[in-house]
Amino acid sequence: MAKHSKRYLEALKKIDKSKAYPLEEAIQKVKETATAKFDETVDIAIRLGVDPRHADQIVRGTVVLPYGTGKKVRVLVLTKQPDKEKEAIEAGADYVGFDEYINKIKEGWTDVDVIIATPEVMGEVGKLGKILGPRGLMPNPKSGTVTNDVAKAVKEAKAGRVEFRVDKAGNIHVSVGKVSFENEKLYENIKTLLSTIIKLRPASVKGQYVKNITLSSTMGPGIKVDKNSVMNLS
Repeated sequence: MAKHSKRYLEALKKIDKSKAYPLEEAIQKVKETATAKFDETVDIAIRLGVDPRHADQIVRGTVVLPYGTGKKVRVLVLTKQPDKEKEAIEAGADYVGFDEYINKIKEGWTDVDVIIATPEVMGEVGKLGKILGPRGLMPNPKSGTVTNDVAKAVKEAKAGRVEFRVDKAGNIHVSVGKVSFENEKLYENIKTLLSTIIKLRPASVKGQYVKNITLSSTMGPGIKVDKNSVMNLS
């Protein structure tokens, strides 16, 4: 059994582990139990009643959180088109180009948070799957990161667009902000994410779709959220 720190155990005393809190109260509890000396990230874990072994039950998508994640997002745009390079730079991309970055990635460089590519280069970018795939960096049309509208993609990534995908156990994990955010901003970010996930309910799913929801800060305990307080957010 993992041994918890004194700080964690003190934080645990502030919550009722047997209780599922309304979303507004759960957010406040996350703040009360975040005692680290740095600005902790607020994470949400959602367990869905899906079977990801079936292709039609894989829940995935992107959403732009209204108040962002609080994290500086480093964006690389891969393109061979000079006009798209110019668009990307003007939109605020951190790195723009092609050959130079393809070679760097082949050598193991992945010091970015989002990679956006224009369609004509995906034949070559796809060969980097073994490097980019495990890190969640492979551009994908479904997530809006393979596109000719690079300006929009860069701005959305910088503004707080997050990708989510259900894992093999039926869970979705997403960072929804920082403990320093105002309660209302965290609420709106979470509401936007949950509304999107609820709308993506696969038609083949029978019974309960959202099984449980837990909020936590980086170093704090998990806090159960009352499903009934969020199911009408869509």
